[in-house]
Amino acid sequence: MRQTQSGFTLIELMICVAIIGILTAIALPSYQESVRKSRRADAKAALLGLVNAMERHFTEINTYCNAGGTGGGDSCGTGSINDTGTPSSSVYTVDTGTATYYDLTINAVDASTYTLWAAPKSAQASDKCGTLTLTHLGAKDVTAQTSGVTKADCW
Repeated sequence: MRQTQSGFTLIELMICVAIIGILTAIALPSYQESVRKSRRADAKAALLGLVNAMERHFTEINTYCNAGGTGGGDSCGTGSINDTGTPSSSVYTVDTGTATYYDLTINAVDASTYTLWAAPKSAQASDKCGTLTLTHLGAKDVTAQTSGVTKADCW
């Protein structure tokens, strides 16, 4: 009578483990970069939403001043209301998903100009593009953390 064996040999099992290891080594960095790119797209959308809110604010009071919330300063000299810092909740509310990975701030405000920043934080801090910036003229820029990265790569 002949006996049949079932199962895997140790060599077959080790080959499977090696193949899974190689696939993981290739796929994981690609997946992580895809997630970072998706979060960066959310930050860009939030910056554009903040631009719209700043223009609406300007239309209402004829100045970009007083748009900042907590953590800012009074760059326009208007008194107790912040001009820079996180956007005032009356001007723009940042989505919690975006706020988890980016700090949106209003910078360099005066009556007729502003610069907005989206600075990566937490798991997004290692993003190759660094801080995304957008001005009142629509000029886009980045403070790339990796050499060779251009604003065209990030915007």
